[in-house]
Amino acid sequence: MTTETLNISEAQIVEYSQAHNEPAWMTELRREALKITETLEMPKPDKTKINRWDFDSFKQLHTEGSEFNTLEDIPNALKEIIDVENTENLVIQHNNSLAFTKVSDKAINDGVIVEGLSEALVKHPDLVKQYLMNEDTVSMDEHRLTALHTALINGGIFVYVPKNVVVEHPIQYVVLHDDENASFYNHVIIATEKSAEVTYVENYLSEVAGNDNQINIISEVNAGANSRINYGSVDYLDEGFTAHIIRRGVTAEDATISWALGLMNEGSQIIDNTTNLIGDRSESTLKSVVVGTGDQKVNLTSKIVQFGKETNGYILKHGVMRENASTVFNGIGSIKHGGTKSMANQESRVLMLSENARGDANPILLIDEDDVEAGHAASVGRVDPEQLYYLMSRGISQREAERLVIHGFLDPVVRELPIEDVKRQLREVIELKVNK
Repeated sequence: MTTETLNISEAQIVEYSQAHNEPAWMTELRREALKITETLEMPKPDKTKINRWDFDSFKQLHTEGSEFNTLEDIPNALKEIIDVENTENLVIQHNNSLAFTKVSDKAINDGVIVEGLSEALVKHPDLVKQYLMNEDTVSMDEHRLTALHTALINGGIFVYVPKNVVVEHPIQYVVLHDDENASFYNHVIIATEKSAEVTYVENYLSEVAGNDNQINIISEVNAGANSRINYGSVDYLDEGFTAHIIRRGVTAEDATISWALGLMNEGSQIIDNTTNLIGDRSESTLKSVVVGTGDQKVNLTSKIVQFGKETNGYILKHGVMRENASTVFNGIGSIKHGGTKSMANQESRVLMLSENARGDANPILLIDEDDVEAGHAASVGRVDPEQLYYLMSRGISQREAERLVIHGFLDPVVRELPIEDVKRQLREVIELKVNK
């Protein structure tokens, strides 16, 4: 069977799965997912027409990368962003190949699993099956792009932290794109058992163009009772990628998931970041920054759904649009019936630096309980010309003045990010994007 639009067959997907020694259930999952892509509708992001976006074109499912046997083999492009010498837990994916893995002895002795997803499917198939495409986070048949992702998974990472284990050093996952044939259907799984704690940071970095390629990635974050997960990401892939990004989490009682996201990809993208606060007294903070340039279109939905009692959800995001870029910020705070004494608050702000830039911030509160606290703030506006004039009157060029305004607008979010490595990396990537 071959789908009408995809340049890949069921036989090729089965061959890929078997070549990677995947368990039979994973092969069957891929086959089933490919079949239902023909029957499912596309997602319908609010206020963004995607009927002309190409989510199907990719050159090949697997693009081989190099293996880095030592720290010295790691490319300088990565070393400029990451302090590889002092990173205790590091997984590098080069194009679609697992290139380098280093995990601290203490983490290994504590039973922590940090592996490429392909490796984990072979070594820990039953554990991966427990968390992969979990209905509490992402369902395979949610829409066509989630099914397509499931069929074509070609990379990712699996992190599992046992009960009562605190991982002392952040786990860093890096994806380096330097082959124009590579598309990314990466799947990330982060799972903590009761009273565990981990900080996870991921980076996507392009070294070459990505024309007619895809970013279709899904992250599933599962926080066990009384556990804490800090999830940071800095995405910076080429404008040639069309991106559909889902990052979702679910919490048990007294658990916390904190998101710190730098959404710096150059291409048009749909982003869905959702946390389901299932357990009582669980909480989530979702902090993100976006810079849009050129003709880029960004649709970002940030959502916290609160089922448990005494839960706390907080969304904070700032975006800067330049040239002809446009963005839609949807912030959704939802307290379900039964979620008494919960709090849902959010703030979304968009700054437009040119006449043709566009921004739309939509704060939404869906409250099914009386005994709760909820609030929102949103603003969309153009840069104050007096700010630029003041800076330029001091001998600063217009380009440099815009740079200072961008950093100043984003910094209230950046400095609140809970992960120091993400702060540093994000400031560096913002500088790269602003100076292009």
